[in-house]
Amino acid sequence: MKESSIYIHIPFCDHKCIYCDFYSIITRENIRKYLDALKREIEFYANDFSAGRKFSTIFFGGGTPSLLTPDQIDEIILHLKNHFSITDDAEITLETNPGTVAGSKLIEFLNAGINRVSIGIQTFDDEELKFLTRIHNKQTAIDNVWLAKEAGFKNISVDLIFNLPKQTKEKWLLNLQTAIALPITHLSTYSLILERGTILNKLVLDKKVVLQDEDYDAELYELTIDFLTRNNFNQYEVSNFALNGFECKHNLAYWQYKDYLGFGTSAHSFVNGKRWWNYSPLNFYVDSVTKKGNAVIGEEILSEQQRREEFIMLALRSNGLNTDEFDKKFGSDWLGQRKVLIENYLEKELLSKENNRIRLTPKGYLVCDEIIANLIA
Repeated sequence: MKESSIYIHIPFCDHKCIYCDFYSIITRENIRKYLDALKREIEFYANDFSAGRKFSTIFFGGGTPSLLTPDQIDEIILHLKNHFSITDDAEITLETNPGTVAGSKLIEFLNAGINRVSIGIQTFDDEELKFLTRIHNKQTAIDNVWLAKEAGFKNISVDLIFNLPKQTKEKWLLNLQTAIALPITHLSTYSLILERGTILNKLVLDKKVVLQDEDYDAELYELTIDFLTRNNFNQYEVSNFALNGFECKHNLAYWQYKDYLGFGTSAHSFVNGKRWWNYSPLNFYVDSVTKKGNAVIGEEILSEQQRREEFIMLALRSNGLNTDEFDKKFGSDWLGQRKVLIENYLEKELLSKENNRIRLTPKGYLVCDEIIANLIA
């Protein structure tokens, strides 16, 4: 049985934040129509991808998936289980935003099959929350984590963003300290990225917002790695830290180059070296699924070179490149040709090697893009 993963995109939101470039809509009018199309899309792909596969992770992303009712989440999970082989111990994650879930609703999500929650806090500073146009405040965020714990969740992740305009090292460190004082098992930390088409991008272009430079960003990132690793949150990917045994299995599936199916608006899939993606606009998605069972707007079959480069990039960004596995997939010539470069990085302590695995060191993570670019050049 080939192990694979499932992603479900829920595009509904209460509010569009200034930095967000994920597809989302500020309405709940079409939820029923969307869920019906989602179930039909699941049925379509079950015809080709249910046999010979077991699915060990399901991830509800968005948007704000926690705007759905527990019954609606249960409906989707049940439909997946009726059409695919979902493992008994599957990791099933629901992204939530503070202020969208009460304690009773979290208990119902747990009863529906959700066993991991990812809470989009972004910052515990009220002024920074206002800048990001988040709908919650610091106390609501803290309360939300404790509510998840009290509801019975044993696997709780939070997201934080660093290098916000005027953010000092002291303010970012306080964010990290606040996070690890909570009953969390996983922490994702992202540098503020300027994405085209966002409100933030226009504010920067209009010179109404000034972002801090890359050197300062690197200093904050180094502070993050140092602080979290000293507090038992192991870095297992560029932006992700976890207590031992609580690494996100769904994220690891991406980084280990496993197959995954994506359902819903703007969702991407990757199976047997082929990648395809769906329409983003909800009406286009629904109309396409209604007519032909899927909503594919584009696809590509990756060349061996593309697959090799993606495999290397994803492996090095996470838990390291297994050279034996690489040789089986792509042959040994590639690594042999880069022996001198790899040894140079080992000597500079940017890479480490243990048995058959090459991985980035904390120092290497600071310049990971440069290292990967040089290796695949």
